[in-house]
Amino acid sequence: MITGRLFVGGKASDEQVDPSDAGDVLARDDAFLWLDAVDPTDEDLAVLEATFGLHPLTIEDVKHRHQRPKVEIFQDYAFVVLRPIELTDGSMIEKELHAFVGRRFIVTLRPSPVCDMTEIASRWERQPELLREGGGYAIYVLIDEVVDDYLSAVERFEDDIDELEDEVFADEEQDGRDTGEVRDVQQHLFQLKREVVRLRRFAMPVRQGLDLIQERPEIATPPLGPYFRDVMDHVIRVVELADNIRDLLTSLLEVRVAQAANRLNNIMKRVTSWGAVILVPTLVAGIYGMNFRNMPEIGWRFGYPMALLTMFGAAASVWWFFRRKDWL
Repeated sequence: MITGRLFVGGKASDEQVDPSDAGDVLARDDAFLWLDAVDPTDEDLAVLEATFGLHPLTIEDVKHRHQRPKVEIFQDYAFVVLRPIELTDGSMIEKELHAFVGRRFIVTLRPSPVCDMTEIASRWERQPELLREGGGYAIYVLIDEVVDDYLSAVERFEDDIDELEDEVFADEEQDGRDTGEVRDVQQHLFQLKREVVRLRRFAMPVRQGLDLIQERPEIATPPLGPYFRDVMDHVIRVVELADNIRDLLTSLLEVRVAQAANRLNNIMKRVTSWGAVILVPTLVAGIYGMNFRNMPEIGWRFGYPMALLTMFGAAASVWWFFRRKDWL
């Protein structure tokens, strides 16, 4: 179902608008029309195509979910695809938003999971003097809200990476963590890196799309120039911070690999040291266990105690040597 809302002179109007009559409404110089559809049907898209003269390829893109964020410029409108996000305690939920924006109209299509348009509509109403600029201000607010959510996600990722740094560099023996807890840290690292890469993949095309929008003076009018430059700065910041976080996560993963190799090396040193300690008594016992006839110590009264003392002394010497090198 398509709902319509009319703004006259930049201010919200109570006048009811039928989507099929949008052409007559847009003929008025002081009118700005917002049409919104949640999970639009093929019939809804057919009405919009006929009303605004939308290109069939854009309609095809709307029907296919999980589109890459982009901006496509046509003669009378711009087609914008955004990927809003929602932060939860456990993950980042990605959504999808399609918009057709012209000089005096904007059409938003919101497939499930639906992104909230309440704050966006509220900002349109609070700035009637800017909304009189038309679709340029409407699409600016839309992009700005999405990018602000990106910045919020980046801030949360920065907090998460600070905690992960403390966990990665903590002394595992002192903090009492077992193997399962160490594995959880690695899993969190991989999960966070995957979300950062997703966020960057959403934000990077927005930067390119803003360049295209600013090349259309009928959409990005001169009074809106500072606003588009501001949101462009925010997008660049998101991309740069995402790159920094991704590099830090890569470094932390490399540290984890180095720590695992170091732990394995310490285990091998301990095993090797104990093997050397056991080897010397085994060697002595093996020599006297050959039972040759002409072995002088066999008939010696103190041969057995001397052999035991030799084995113990040799083992203690090897143990002390490796202990001194901190291998044991």
